[in-house]
Amino acid sequence: MAEVKLFPPPAQATENAHVKSLDAYKARYKESIEEPEAFWAKEAERLHWFKPWDNIREYDFVKGEISWFEGGKLNVSYNCLDRHVNDGHGDETALIWEGNDPNESSAFTYNELLAEVQKFANVLKSLGVKKGDRVCMYMQMISQLPVAMLACARIGAVHSIVFGAFSAESLRDRINDSACKILITQDSGVRGTKQDIPMKINADEAVAQCPSIEHVVVVRRTDQEVNMQTERDHYWDELMATAEPFCEAEQLDAEDPLFILYTSGSTGKPKGVLHTTGGYLLYTAMTHELIFDYQPGDIYWCTADIGWITGHSYIVYGPMANRAITMMYEGVPNYPDYGRFWQIVEKHKVTQFYTAPTAIRALMKEGDRWPNAHDLSSVRILGTVGEPIKEPEWMWYHKVIGKENCPIVDTWWQTETGGVLITPLPAATATKPGSATLPFYGIEPVLLDESGNEIEGPGMGYLAIKTAWPSIMRTVYGDHDRFLQTYFSRFPGYYFTGDGAKRD
Repeated sequence: MAEVKLFPPPAQATENAHVKSLDAYKARYKESIEEPEAFWAKEAERLHWFKPWDNIREYDFVKGEISWFEGGKLNVSYNCLDRHVNDGHGDETALIWEGNDPNESSAFTYNELLAEVQKFANVLKSLGVKKGDRVCMYMQMISQLPVAMLACARIGAVHSIVFGAFSAESLRDRINDSACKILITQDSGVRGTKQDIPMKINADEAVAQCPSIEHVVVVRRTDQEVNMQTERDHYWDELMATAEPFCEAEQLDAEDPLFILYTSGSTGKPKGVLHTTGGYLLYTAMTHELIFDYQPGDIYWCTADIGWITGHSYIVYGPMANRAITMMYEGVPNYPDYGRFWQIVEKHKVTQFYTAPTAIRALMKEGDRWPNAHDLSSVRILGTVGEPIKEPEWMWYHKVIGKENCPIVDTWWQTETGGVLITPLPAATATKPGSATLPFYGIEPVLLDESGNEIEGPGMGYLAIKTAWPSIMRTVYGDHDRFLQTYFSRFPGYYFTGDGAKRD
């Protein structure tokens, strides 16, 4: 087989980069593996802690017991909002929302977002939500979704987001699995040519079989007439109009749950992946900053849906912890035409663009005229997520979108890992089409054969991880045995990813 060409980092990528060279990466990586406690203690200074931790990490992959920053107290919403405002950055843009209709967009500063989040946190409290209660969200990509997430984080409620295209049955099963107390949804949704996705209708059908739901909060997105059940259902805007403006951020333990996110398990029963507070926020913030080489003032756009882990980690939590300008888009890549992504990049002068190979494949099929009609010169770094990217798509992305001048970070990770585990760093790693290249700091990947022996050097095998990292999931909600069976039983002492991998 012909040797695939390596692409060294372009000169423009290295100037002010957080990690400037392969040697710098290697030195820091060595430290992260050889002295993990010291390494992570230093990295944890990225966050605001109400109380420092007693223990950096404790883990036992045989029992599936993992904790990071035990004894430490912090709040995700405080870290994503209040501290930036307190540091004098409240007037800076936090979130840009781009609607399905190209004429609809809005932006929120950190001040504005903090005000909305505090009010909605008080709304949740007024509806009886307490620390540890589960709140389900079934929404399209509207700005109220990150507000609701951060409001839950503020008071210690655990959110469970169900992708807005899922059926009433899927929604019902996920609500019941974690006995959610509140459902937040919208009247109806718009996405591409669909102008009336029946969100509230689906929600009503689901909730009819969900005994734990006490209240349903409905965002008016389309002003479509919907059935509102007295006492149970409330409009978001009406609740917000009377909400108190101040809500203190709860001091939460580093290991308090932040959210549950369901992945379809092989057995059919949805699998509630549980992520916690301290380690998850630290790891998503750090990976976001270094993998996308995020610099103040950059306009970062991840095209994922917040209903998936990529949206949780790399639209909301990681970027906002870093005081980034993060974008969310309600629509699809081909509405009103195949130039929509590129029109958005040009309009907002996007600097980092993170999308899935499926989208690249679909857009590549439509030819170069769509991207070529737009000014993409603001883009510095391209990223891919979701599946391996094949060489033709990689080369098209590199040439037509990146103008052969933007590193492509091909990121490998899972819902269960919370953040990216294997990835290039834009100024440090030579990239190669189809390869996720090197492990991130603190990550020890191994290839195992059928018997669980480690394969040295080039080879193919099962991909497993040797040691715990801060954002690894802690359990399957309500089913710790399933957690052990799925991830720790096939190769005892390792986290088994379920993926095969090849090392060259």
